Amino acid sequence: MSTKRGLGRGLESLIPIGETGPESGFAVIRVDEIKPNPQQPRMNFDQEALMSLAESIATVGLLQPVVVRRDTEGGFVLVAGERRWRAARQAGVASIPAVIREGDDTASLTEALIENLQRTDLSPLEEAAAYRQLLEDFGLTHDDVGKKVGKSRAAVTNTLRLLGLPAVVQGMLERGELAAGHARALAGLDDRAFAEHVARRAVAEGWSVRQVEDAVRLRKGDPSASDRRPRIREIRPAEIVELEMRLADRLNSPIKVEFRNGKGTVRIKYGSLEELEKLYRKLMR
Repeated sequence: MSTKRGLGRGLESLIPIGETGPESGFAVIRVDEIKPNPQQPRMNFDQEALMSLAESIATVGLLQPVVVRRDTEGGFVLVAGERRWRAARQAGVASIPAVIREGDDTASLTEALIENLQRTDLSPLEEAAAYRQLLEDFGLTHDDVGKKVGKSRAAVTNTLRLLGLPAVVQGMLERGELAAGHARALAGLDDRAFAEHVARRAVAEGWSVRQVEDAVRLRKGDPSASDRRPRIREIRPAEIVELEMRLADRLNSPIKVEFRNGKGTVRIKYGSLEELEKLYRKLMR
């Protein structure tokens, strides 16, 4: 799990170090010390969405903490954030960031999070995670969040869409390899494999946001993008890219698969006759 971020920075910054005490404050707590709230009205969680969140947590960390209170029988009871807690367990994470409250009243925490969003330099993913926390844990709508943080409903919605990106792409965004503009363009794709493929090419070849937007439009069959097609190379199917990577790993040599109209060629580079002989032996197995 990433340690660079994923420490609930959005809420941690609200709690001065000197005020963190045994009964309340910010802490990193073992997942197995936390119990679900028996009064949680939500019993069913979308397994596909949980799996996607678990992949994100494994890649970029838990971007917003859960909220807990101490249990009289030991350990902690969830006040808010059960979906994040379940996803963290699914990701195999040992400990997660948490805000410890003395009771179940989270009204002041809601206001603190909103204030933090307005003043803290959060990454795009941290901002999106904070929005989702306001929606899921505190019952706000997209409109409510927009009004409270001084942004349009559309801006909130578009930022939230970043959380639907594949974990690999989220990692590129969090590490600064992709800009928020690149990521927002990719968030419009339903094909997650293709989104990963475009993201990798954008990073490797230094694509502009406009080039990524063109690739997304072309994939969607948008005729308005056809005039700009020469600005980017033909996008290869994600399956071809995957097979190219597998071949390269298998043969331990640089591989280039050229593909067009369902046909193509495979180019294998070698540096000496000895390497060529080794390739021959591997291919003949």
